Amino acid sequence: MWVALAFLSAFLLGCYDVNKKVSLNGNAVLPVLFLNTLICSLIFLPFILLSSFTDCLDGTLLYVPESTFREHVAVLIKAVIVLSSWIFGYFAVKNLPLTITGPIKATQPVLTLLGAMLIFGERLNLYQWIGVILSILSFYLLSFSGKKEGIRFTNNKWIFFMVLAALTGAMSGLYDKHLMKSMDVMTVQVWFNIYQFIIMSVIVLLLWYPRRKSTTPFVWRWNIIFISLFLIAADWIYFYALSFPDSMISVISMIRRSNVLVTFTAGALFFHEKNLKSKALDLLFVFNRYSCRF
Repeated sequence: MWVALAFLSAFLLGCYDVNKKVSLNGNAVLPVLFLNTLICSLIFLPFILLSSFTDCLDGTLLYVPESTFREHVAVLIKAVIVLSSWIFGYFAVKNLPLTITGPIKATQPVLTLLGAMLIFGERLNLYQWIGVILSILSFYLLSFSGKKEGIRFTNNKWIFFMVLAALTGAMSGLYDKHLMKSMDVMTVQVWFNIYQFIIMSVIVLLLWYPRRKSTTPFVWRWNIIFISLFLIAADWIYFYALSFPDSMISVISMIRRSNVLVTFTAGALFFHEKNLKSKALDLLFVFNRYSCRF
């Protein structure tokens, strides 16, 4: 069951990435991310109120139970980790082709895998180790595809940002598995979105708003709403999959990265990105490594 949920989450995550790219093209990054956290918080606010003051959600998957101070601190830590990954990732997605950022982000499960082995004692067989080697090889090949578009992996700060997004994303995945052992799905998802909104409000007011006239102007696009909707659906299903006792964060993380199929297709059809044949070879290595891990 949790495997099927992971695949559904991956598809929705791909739709989220496509709408994110549309929203960020030629647009200011920080206000787009701020609106994303605001919309997500507004969507979840009724569930908090209904759970606190009525009994209509009692016993349902949408019920938000009361949380202790310690639980709120744990979720706040998650919000900081995820928001760090998003900030790096949003800037990278704005400035790089989807057919580059997607495969780089797809290497994130390798980092999650290593962490899962060290922290949760998860073990891999020979074929899965071959998958890890293919992950490293695919990243190396992707650097050659990037050179054809003038993107040098060694000195391009947006590539560095994308790598940092993958690193912090892997940290978040490992932390999610830890949280799901003792916390409710809705508690984590609802409150980490609320805390992200609070943090982004401070960032926008201090860093973007005073300099807004000298930086890239913000333009409203309806895709910003779809960013939030697809993200909420993808994350809720993801957290629910992690809540199964026999679920493996290393496997779920790998499946989630199959969202690269959606982003790669969108990059080819809607954004008319270049060097698709060489990038398709890189993508083939991505899915070969997934099949080895399974």
